[in-house]
This record gives sequence, C-alpha cells and structure tokens, in this order.
Amino acid sequence: MSLHLTRLKRFLESKWRKAASVTAQKKECRKVERIWRKTKLHIHHDIYKESLRAYNSDLKSARETFFSNIIKSNNNNAKTLFATVDRLTNPPTQIPPDLHSTQKCNEFAAFYTDKIEGIRRAINISTSNKNVGLPPCSGKSNVAGMACFNVIDSKTLVETVTQLKPSTCCLDSLPTNIFKNVFDCLAIDILQIVNNSLQSGNFPKALKTAVIKPLLKKRSLDTSIINNYRPISNLPFISKIIEKVVLQQLNHFLASTGCYDTFQSGFRPLHSTETALIKVVNDIRLNTDSGKTSILMLLDLSAAFDTVDHTILLDRLENWVGLSGTVLNWFRSDPQNRNYFVSIGDFVSESTNVMCGVPQGSILGPSLFNIYMLPLGQIMHNNNIDHHCYADDTQIYVSLSPNDYRPIDLLCQCIEQVKDWMCRNFLQLNEDKTEIIVFGAKTERLKVTQHLHSLSLKTSIKARNLGVIMDSDLHFESHIKSVTKSAYYHFKNVARLRGLMSTEDLQKLVHAFITSKLDYCNGLLTGLPKQTLRKLQLVQNAAARVLTKI
Repeated sequence: MSLHLTRLKRFLESKWRKAASVTAQKKECRKVERIWRKTKLHIHHDIYKESLRAYNSDLKSARETFFSNIIKSNNNNAKTLFATVDRLTNPPTQIPPDLHSTQKCNEFAAFYTDKIEGIRRAINISTSNKNVGLPPCSGKSNVAGMACFNVIDSKTLVETVTQLKPSTCCLDSLPTNIFKNVFDCLAIDILQIVNNSLQSGNFPKALKTAVIKPLLKKRSLDTSIINNYRPISNLPFISKIIEKVVLQQLNHFLASTGCYDTFQSGFRPLHSTETALIKVVNDIRLNTDSGKTSILMLLDLSAAFDTVDHTILLDRLENWVGLSGTVLNWFRSDPQNRNYFVSIGDFVSESTNVMCGVPQGSILGPSLFNIYMLPLGQIMHNNNIDHHCYADDTQIYVSLSPNDYRPIDLLCQCIEQVKDWMCRNFLQLNEDKTEIIVFGAKTERLKVTQHLHSLSLKTSIKARNLGVIMDSDLHFESHIKSVTKSAYYHFKNVARLRGLMSTEDLQKLVHAFITSKLDYCNGLLTGLPKQTLRKLQLVQNAAARVLTKI
C-alpha cells in the first residue's frame, strides 16, 4: 500500500510541477508589468517584454504537452478526441441551471423508466390483440456446452486492462488514467476479484450500479425538454475488466462452436459495418447486372437494448448457445439486482431498479443482444429471404425478375412473422422509421415502386444505412456530399487549433477526423466516375494545406 501511495504521489506531483511552473512565470510577468506601468522606464519595458515572451513560450509548450498527452492516450478513441476538439472550438452545451436539482434528476430517471415500461406495455397489448401464427423458434440441440470459465493469470489481466478505453465516472474510486498508472500495485487484488467472480458464478453486486448522465442530442434542441436528452450510462471500470475477460472467453467459445449468425456483423472479429454493407451492395449490383430489381428494407427498432427480457435471454444462452453450470449461473447473476441513478452536476436521483434490458455502457451488452437476436435469422431462412444484420440494424432484401411480384408477397409474409416474433420477445419495430429502397433499371424500378405503393408500402429514393447514404442508382453522390461537408467542418475546427499544438499532433487529429471519414466504407465507392470521387480528392488536398500551412 505504501508503494501504491508513493507512485500516486509522484504522478500527481509531476502534473502539479508543470502547472506551477507556468503559474509562477505568469506571476513574474504581471509583477514586472506593474513595475513598468509605474515607472514608465524603457529598461523596465524591455524587461516586461522579455518576461512576456518567456511566459508565452512556456504557455505554448505546456499547451502542446497537455494536448499531446490527451491525443497520445486516446489515439484510438475518436470519441474522446472529438469531445476535446469540440470543447476547444465550440461553446460547451451545458444543462440549464434550472435542471440542476434532485427533483429534476428524479424526473429524468422516471422519464427513462416510463419510456421502457410504455414500450413493453404496448408490446403486450399488441400481442394480446393479435392471433400470432408463427411457431416458436427452437434452439440448437447439437450445441457443445460451456460449463465453466478459465481462471486468468496476471499477464492476461494486464493485457485486458491495457486494451480498455480510459473512460471513468463518479462510481470509480480512482480516475481511470490514475488507476492504469498505479495498476501494478493493484493487480493482485484485481486478479483475485476477477477470478473469484469467474469461479463462483456471481457478478459482484457492488459493481451493478450505473450512473446516467443526460446529454443533449443536438445543440439546436430545446434544453428544457427532457425528451431531447440521451441517457449516457457509465459503469465502474472494474466491472468492465470482469466483463472483458468474460467476453473474450465467450467469443472464443462462440467461434469454435459456430454459434454466430452467419449474417450478423455486429461486434464480431473481422466483421464491421463496411463488410456488412459491401455484402448487401454487392448482391444488389449482381442482381442489377442480371436484369433484376432489388428491394431493400431497413428495419428500425425502438430502444432495442433496453427492452430485452432477462428470462428469454437466459433461454437463448442455455438452449441456443449451450451455456450451463457456473457460466450460466454467472450470466443469470449479471442482470439481477441492477440499478441506476441520474446525475446532473452535484445532484443525483434516487436509485431505480433495472427490470429488463442488457446493461447500457457495458462491454458484454452488444454480444448478449446478438445472442438474443439469433432466432431472427431462422425466420429469414425459413422464408428464403436475404438479410444482413449489424446489432439491431437489420437489412432485408429480395430480388425480382421483370413482372414477377411473388417475392414481394414473400417479403410481406416475412415482415409479419418478424413483427410477431419481436412482439413475443419484447422488441418494438418502429414502422415510421423503417425505410424501403428499390434498386435496378429505372423503368422496372418505377413499376415495382407503384406495386409497393398499392400495398401501402412507402419507398424512399435514398436512406442512411449504417452511416452511409444509399440511393436508388448506387451513385453515392449524397453520401460523398455529406462526407465532404463534415470534413470541411472539422477542417475549420482543426485549423483553429494550429497555434495550440504541434504539427505531429495536428496530423493525428486530421487522420482521426478527416482521413477516417474518407476511409469509412470506401470499398463501396469502387468503380464510381472520377468526377464523383474528385470531391474526396479535394478534401485530401485541403488536409495537406492545413498541415503545411500553405
């Protein structure tokens, strides 16, 4: 413990000395300024200018060091980098002072709880008023089992902690960056906590509390309306360490047994939004080349992660994945007795129990949701409908030969079965945000669109799909326009920071904010005309001018 305190003290003292040096220089500069203004002597004016020059130089160096440390520690964390740049270049969006109260925190907590309960009530009413004809999906009977976890050693623990993002919240006893700096002194205790949880099949109750910070969805929205805030959930850092260890062993088991849905790309190794989109777009282009028309339907779910039923989730883990024994007990313990409270400034709400949903902000949450959605792929397969998923974003598509509308009937039948299945699994399909796009030759496209309209199915010329704007002609002009607009917005912000950081750090920001946007899903742009791609080349040219200051 004494070694731990010594390292922590040295870490804090090093930061204090850097700040104290600049502060002392500032005081000295103010002192000689007062002397010059009092005497008006030329020599005192020269001393003041020299002191001011030294202070500005130290301040510039301190700023560069400060931002360089932020960029270096968050080089792979675009969210933190974006927040830092946004904080420097735009006025902060603060929660109004009238919302800083215990009463308002309780109102936020009640609003978030009522929203989920309202969705589940609506689903129950819909299910009770509907004659559900879809037979229940059955699990896989030939799945090999996983009954116990493997305990980990100190090396695995260090690698796990190193991989985790340094996010922190008020529930952490130590800020995460300090926790990582003194982790060598805490490793033995953390290792014991993790292995005890794995061997006992219990997730520590003390780590089941989440803190929710309301975040305004857009700057232009009314800050006094609770519905305009997004609930950002944070969990203790130690809980993320345990979940990361469990996730690694669960992913290894799922990969070895082939339990993954073949067409689920969300949160899987070697899968991404780009691989999902390339698969779908390639299928559509092949259909178009063969003279067929394609219909793509983008399903939208309301608060999908928050309405997951715990009993159904455990059934998936046991009968679809093959978990048993200590492992199943651990996953049974994980969602039980969870709670959260809302925090605004120095005020907090009363604690609220979580009765459903996978833990928001957790590392395991997305993978558990993928497991929860496993039967959806079986429905598509039974109806001979092509699909591809990324977490809760589901793409359903069919191809039609000229004047053959039978696949549309199969699509409508499949959608009804999907709705029924979702109702029984406490998932709500948001039909208002579900979009349909038709691809193919223009004349055939118009015929198919008219037929869809006759079935009360509304189509769109373009729609945003996993961050990419797709259009009926697959020209991606709207997408390129959106990318360039966003890139130039970030250029403006990065250019304003040139005096605060070194060229090397500016390069990292340009790669994080601009190059990453050009690279995202650029495999979809293969074969487009040079005139269309020229806009992206101009963005790269602008990046070079910002960095070289020419």
